[in-house]
Amino acid sequence: MQNPSAHENTDLQPQPPPEEQNYGATATHVRQGPFVSVSRNDPAKRDYLIAAVLCYANLINFMDWFIVPGILLDLQKSFELSDGDTGLLQTVFILCYMLAAPIFGYLGDRYNRKIILGAGIFFWSGVTLGSSFISELYYWIFFLSRGLVGIGTASYSTIAPTIIADLFEEGRRTTMLSIFYIFIPVGSGLGYVLAAGMADITGDWHWAFRITPCMGGLALVLLILLVPRRTQRRTAPHRALSISGTIRVAAEKPGVQRTAKTTWCQDVISLAKNLIFGGITIGMGILGVITGAEAARRLRKINNKADPLICATSMFVSALCLYIALMVAQTNILSTFIFIAFGELFLSVNWAVVTDILLYVVTPRRQSTAIALQILVSHLLGDAGSPYLIGIISNAIQAKNAYSFQWSFWSMQYSFIVCAFVGVFGGGFFLLTSFYIEEDRKEAERL
Repeated sequence: MQNPSAHENTDLQPQPPPEEQNYGATATHVRQGPFVSVSRNDPAKRDYLIAAVLCYANLINFMDWFIVPGILLDLQKSFELSDGDTGLLQTVFILCYMLAAPIFGYLGDRYNRKIILGAGIFFWSGVTLGSSFISELYYWIFFLSRGLVGIGTASYSTIAPTIIADLFEEGRRTTMLSIFYIFIPVGSGLGYVLAAGMADITGDWHWAFRITPCMGGLALVLLILLVPRRTQRRTAPHRALSISGTIRVAAEKPGVQRTAKTTWCQDVISLAKNLIFGGITIGMGILGVITGAEAARRLRKINNKADPLICATSMFVSALCLYIALMVAQTNILSTFIFIAFGELFLSVNWAVVTDILLYVVTPRRQSTAIALQILVSHLLGDAGSPYLIGIISNAIQAKNAYSFQWSFWSMQYSFIVCAFVGVFGGGFFLLTSFYIEEDRKEAERL
């Protein structure tokens, strides 16, 4: 009789205690059955198909993240929100997301991952669609719906990368997970463009929430049909990219102010600006992920501390670019877009490298849990409170001055400068990490 603890559960029933089995990435005996089991040196075509499905769902995941920033001014006008209340909208989303992540990390290490992923996609897509029917009288329900979407997306971000990591050997795994991470900026940019474009075309922001649920339905069907109920867990320690890159800039992004009636020319200009911003996010995100992974691969041969040093350098440069972009925003919009592009480029350099660092300083058997803790801590210290904080600072500045369009702009400009200084702190912490990275890596390899 085969040991039932040697493969991943096919339903949501708890497995035997840890002392009686190996689970997660350390399971060493796999029963033959309908799960994916292929040579690690020659991944089957189905492995790539499974990875493609997960990348597609990741695209939708981050499109949902950035629907709200794309129509932020429309929501603020419709619900009559202050800057602080508008920032709170994103804070609610992030808080629910990061608090749910450890729960799904725990479940992902112990229960069937396909069921959790499917339930998460169905849940967040349904809630997103439902939020498109909320009227202006029930703003509190809209806030609640964003929190529920955050819970749904947390189930995906903590588990999907572990399935990809289990399907491929080290070299291919690095490539496939880099592709997976690329859909963070691609989805973010497309979500922003889609939301702003739908609001411009239809004249109603509610339509911005009705596209991704349809895409989510397709992702759910593909998940059910193509992703097996069980995937073979890897037996060797994961030393390549295996963890979701989830450190993102999630602060509000000011859109283009629209009036009740606009000319055709004004609509085209508004749409073009949204396309420019979305295009910058997509292009620089892709280039940044590729550049960071390649730089780390080459520089590790020269310096064992290359990873945190790359992250520190990119954070410093990104913070400088963001500061300059804010300072020239009022006088030269072209320069603003250029420095935003470079800021996003250097910020994106970190995504693949940070996940690699996290992977090789933790034991493989806690892969999903490590992802969850990364999500919790990074968002707790970052975008969980930053939108609300920026809004509060903006409100405080406006309260001390007579209302005018000029002061409305300056208040947001000054409040966003906080992000640049926090970026400098982030670079400093990466420098501190470089003093301990080698010792921590050796400790993880001994476990």
